Amino acid sequence: MWKSFFKGIEFLFVDVLMKPMDWLASLELSNWWVANLLNWIFILISCAAFYYWMKQLKIFADKNDDNQDTTAHSFLK
Repeated sequence: MWKSFFKGIEFLFVDVLMKPMDWLASLELSNWWVANLLNWIFILISCAAFYYWMKQLKIFADKNDDNQDTTAHSFLK
């Protein structure tokens, strides 16, 4: 019983969930850019989030709305 259970888990992860990663690994030898497309997408999303974050920080800094006092929290007093 336990052997078939773990064989099922092995089938799920090796033969089903990792097939796209195996395909990308084999694709790397022919076209590096396409094989790393997922990484480039994550980099672009991270850059957009960082830009948005910096824009929001500038908005709060321009309004003088941010509290930069080192005793802003009671545990820092």
